[in-house]
Amino acid sequence: MVDQVERLADHAVRGEVWDKALMYCRKAGAKAMERSASREAAGCYEQALVALAHLPEQRDLHEQAIDLQLDLCSARMVLGQLEHILHDLHTAETLAEALDDPRRLGRVSVYMANYFLNVGQHTQAMASGQRALALAAASGESGTHILANNYLGVVYSLQGDYRQAMDACRRAIAALDGEQRYERLGHAVLPAVQSRTLLSLCLAEVGAFAEGIAIGEEGLHIAEAVHHPASLVLAYRNVGVPYLRQGELHKALPLLERAAGLCEEADLPHYFSLLAPVLGAAYVLCGRVDEAVRVLEQVIEQTASRGTMGAQALRLSTLGEAHLRAGRLEEASPLAARALDLARTYQERGYEAYALRLLGEIALHRHPPEVEEAEASYRQALALAEELGMRPLQAHCHLGLGTLYAKTGQQAHAHAELTSAIEMYRDMEMTFWLPQAEAALTQVK
Repeated sequence: MVDQVERLADHAVRGEVWDKALMYCRKAGAKAMERSASREAAGCYEQALVALAHLPEQRDLHEQAIDLQLDLCSARMVLGQLEHILHDLHTAETLAEALDDPRRLGRVSVYMANYFLNVGQHTQAMASGQRALALAAASGESGTHILANNYLGVVYSLQGDYRQAMDACRRAIAALDGEQRYERLGHAVLPAVQSRTLLSLCLAEVGAFAEGIAIGEEGLHIAEAVHHPASLVLAYRNVGVPYLRQGELHKALPLLERAAGLCEEADLPHYFSLLAPVLGAAYVLCGRVDEAVRVLEQVIEQTASRGTMGAQALRLSTLGEAHLRAGRLEEASPLAARALDLARTYQERGYEAYALRLLGEIALHRHPPEVEEAEASYRQALALAEELGMRPLQAHCHLGLGTLYAKTGQQAHAHAELTSAIEMYRDMEMTFWLPQAEAALTQVK
């Protein structure tokens, strides 16, 4: 059936039968998106817009022009082709305003929120998400309401406001009842999967691993039911993240590598850029440092060239961690500094805490340790992690401080910090790091 629609579209374009070309090209694009063939879908939507330009101006065609621009933006976002998206969205916005169409204007605002997220402009993303919510309330458009909550959740999570992020995700989940959870609502991934994967990620950051895994698995079951590759990538990643943060590498790594395989099979470069920092972190913990470096260097270069700056601080921190574990402190140090600068520039407070802790680790591992710099970085990371409720990161900071104090003969301080780390690791069942902390404590007199 897909081949037939594509043939009909091709015949209509060649014959310059523009009304049929518009119809069939759009159908072919939608079918391509259903199977995550985003590059093919983008070509179909571009042809549909060419066909539409040959037709007389009337309201229903202007409406189709808006919808097609959004469909094309969705395909381009999956491919990481950001350079034309904002212009296309402004075109769609102008048309929707001229038509006085709050429903479509709300959808445009949702797509703008997604675009601004990807280029790291979180203030604009928040404004677009809030505007989408207001327009959804005015038009009664439930799909826009759901998507706006999902993207606002992403903004909140990047800002380190995990409570608000989780609240937004839960609002989206509550609105997706019954069969609607298996619908894409015109989006690149299933919103029901997107909301659950983000909720799972936030739960992992605050140390609620069991709940995060359960929520992530719900999203995975939904994605598996419709066999949608892009949704599956997100789902595998965000079941893997709670396992990774807890240190359950034997469970995390197969999920993350499955997601990586799907990205390659289905040509999903944008989703691989989201996967790379957690896949790289898993490789580092497994001792596969060279693989981590290869993956992260490639993705950092690609995302920088595309202007995809959202979460770039996390990618840089993870690459810095890989170089640190390989003993390459001179490579790790500028990466950590750059990650901190980016996190502060884009107000990504959780990633700021990760970068600060990495700076502490680098200073600790110098010969001799740079004591004042290490202590200051760990303390800043710990204070921020405590403010944001990032309990796993707090435990790591206590371990780092305890190790530092033990090296410098501050036995009482070392005992207190290592005891705190051990208590937190036990409470969250983070058994991967527990032996290291316990061994360090036995050396403290």
